[in-house]
Amino acid sequence: MPLALLALAVGAFGIGTTEFVVMGLLPEIAADYGVPIPTAGLLVTGYALGVVVGAPLLTVFGNKVSRKRMLMLLMGLFVLGNLLSALAPSFGTMLTGRVIASLAHGSFFGIGSVVAAGLVAPDKKAGAIATMFTGLTVANIVGVPLGTFIGQAVGWRTTFVIVAVLGVIGLLGIARLVPAMPRPEGTHLRRELKAFRNPQVLLAMAMTVLGFGGVFAAITYIAPMMTEVAGYSDGAVTWLLVLFGVGMFLGNLLGGRYADRALMPLLYAALGGLAIVLALFTVAAHNKVLASIVILLVGALGFATVPPLQKRVLDQAHGAPTLASAVNIGAFNLGNALAAWLGGIVIAAGFGYTSPNWVGAALAAAALGLAFWSAALERRAPAAGAAEAEAVGADITGAEARTPVHH
Repeated sequence: MPLALLALAVGAFGIGTTEFVVMGLLPEIAADYGVPIPTAGLLVTGYALGVVVGAPLLTVFGNKVSRKRMLMLLMGLFVLGNLLSALAPSFGTMLTGRVIASLAHGSFFGIGSVVAAGLVAPDKKAGAIATMFTGLTVANIVGVPLGTFIGQAVGWRTTFVIVAVLGVIGLLGIARLVPAMPRPEGTHLRRELKAFRNPQVLLAMAMTVLGFGGVFAAITYIAPMMTEVAGYSDGAVTWLLVLFGVGMFLGNLLGGRYADRALMPLLYAALGGLAIVLALFTVAAHNKVLASIVILLVGALGFATVPPLQKRVLDQAHGAPTLASAVNIGAFNLGNALAAWLGGIVIAAGFGYTSPNWVGAALAAAALGLAFWSAALERRAPAAGAAEAEAVGADITGAEARTPVHH
């Protein structure tokens, strides 16, 4: 793998840390601002919606500059947003900082995925994308738990200052290691938008929304669920987030390894397993050991879908992958926003801190249904094409038979 992938992974590490660390600090942030937990959950929803909006807008803007320069600008925006969050005097300002930081997220991973895939041979694309996303998964093993520990020990604002420093390191890494890559000639918005006419692109994005949304339904409220239901101490949340990060790391490796070999079977297994595990989490959350095992599995099964879904979008968006790739990253975060919002609704309705797990199970099951639908459409397409070719051939043969032969 090219060394440039390391620079992309460093940027992904910083972004992954700020995206997920807020979940471990939700009770502290809520207490500091005097808001209830469901309201504090808007920090997850707001970030995710910022990704959804920022992904296409900044990617379109990025078509006017080189990809390397755009990645550097995105990391600068990320640093600015995290500094604002660290210094925010009110919850509204904190939410604004989260949204600013999130604007860089979708375009970074979208453009980064295209850059990563372009650095390797065609049969190594999923592995290259997975390598970049390793930074995101390692963030959940190291960055998020450490940030949670620091936030609980000396204040959550310190955590966001450290995240801003990570963004600076990521920016410098990109400047040093990513090769100069000029903007591809012939890249036009109209051409990029044509990719969204392909039903398979839209189905892959819908699977992304629902599948990864299932993960976030449970993980957004992991801190109150584990402390209030499972009986863990506040400090134990750090180690539970480590388990989740380990699961994400393993799932990312699995997805990167097999997406190039058996993409759809991998999606069936991951999404089906995720739906089952999330449903079981409602009961397992009452037992410390079972809860920890399920958290590991949710991370693994959820993130095993990331490389194959990202690769499927790149494969289906023929000749115009950049915008589609970024929008698919936005789709991951649309699922996050939807799940965090739905989870907050069922908690506020009095169904308890385990109720978001049922929401997650339903979302993952819906994604599995879309995967089967997508495969069925794909199987019918070649058959329809063959039938059409056969009909054309028959017409030509008939026309030849009707044409008089002159000697």
